[in-house]
Amino acid sequence: MKIVFLDAKTIGDDISLDAFKEFGEFVTYHATSKEQTVKHIGDAKIVLTNKVIIDKDVIDRCPKLELICIVATGMNNVDLDYAKKKNITVKNAAGYSTASVTQMTFTLAFYLIAQSKFYDEFVSSAKWSRSGLFTNVERPLKEIKGKKWGVIGFGTIGKSVAKIADAFGANVSYYSTSGVNNDKTFTRMELDEMLINCDIITIHAPLNKQTDNLIKKEQLNLMKKGAILLNLGRGGIVNEDDLADAIDNHGILAGIDVTKVEPINENNKLLHVKKKDNLIITPHIGWSSYEARVELMKIVANNIKDFL
Repeated sequence: MKIVFLDAKTIGDDISLDAFKEFGEFVTYHATSKEQTVKHIGDAKIVLTNKVIIDKDVIDRCPKLELICIVATGMNNVDLDYAKKKNITVKNAAGYSTASVTQMTFTLAFYLIAQSKFYDEFVSSAKWSRSGLFTNVERPLKEIKGKKWGVIGFGTIGKSVAKIADAFGANVSYYSTSGVNNDKTFTRMELDEMLINCDIITIHAPLNKQTDNLIKKEQLNLMKKGAILLNLGRGGIVNEDDLADAIDNHGILAGIDVTKVEPINENNKLLHVKKKDNLIITPHIGWSSYEARVELMKIVANNIKDFL
């Protein structure tokens, strides 16, 4: 039996893949372009993909394919309906990155709340050394305690973030993008109400019909001046052009770990904002702690065992 991993580089060289060799011939590719997908899959029975797209055309041209293992939680890179029609099993991995994404959420929040970029440059540029003062309160720090913290998307990660924000003393509320979550531990709000009232808003939702372009100019204009918006869900939920404008002209601070196109386009307006201290962008790393990646590959290996 042949197993192919189409984009193994996305998992990193520090994660062992030896467990997959037990199932048969195991072939890895660091990356796979759209044009290479069919060739790389070849006569494989099982394929692993993180972000490589497997659509109707690929499925039709790979007749020996029986199992697609998505090395992630999101499943939008596979044509699920057509795979089902062709009797191809599709399995994803869930729950492996909750702690990692939660931690990154607060990493971005603290960076902005503490004005980390400004103060790091204040010291590294020797301005502090020449100031004659033991401190600098030019840009006062703010506390999470007492702030209104809104969570958009209240699945496992959203609930994890809510619990920690609550532990810091924030007043936590949530907006259910699916409309089905009704957690009585925290206050449920409608989106506009949350945007108007909250000081910090974090996004932990999948990209779907309900969330595509959910936060655009109209919604951003509802937010308080100085409010923080963090997106650790999916790119496309926040309109990036409108967010760039809100950062420069409406006083919004933002932390972005996901963008609509990844890697980010060099002409993306977020890379050219004037108020750079009010924005931090990380390259979709929220999910990727070492521990999370180890757990992810264990889940994928177990998915193959269950299938076999």
